[in-house]
Amino acid sequence: MALFEHLPREVSIYEVSPRDGLQNERATVPLLAKLRLIEALTAAGLRRIEITSFVSPKWIPQLADADEV
Repeated sequence: MALFEHLPREVSIYEVSPRDGLQNERATVPLLAKLRLIEALTAAGLRRIEITSFVSPKWIPQLADADEV
């Protein structure tokens, strides 16, 4: 099929939901839930996962537990 002739043989997925997705939640997601999410993403085969960001909790309280994560 001509549509698929120019696609790359491989792609790389860079997952950012533990950082980008969770920082947009109104309620803070508990540490254990974050760890379970990261474990599930790893179990699904993802190898590039951005799990958190070291930012001021004043600006993004959902990432206040970055050290523990």
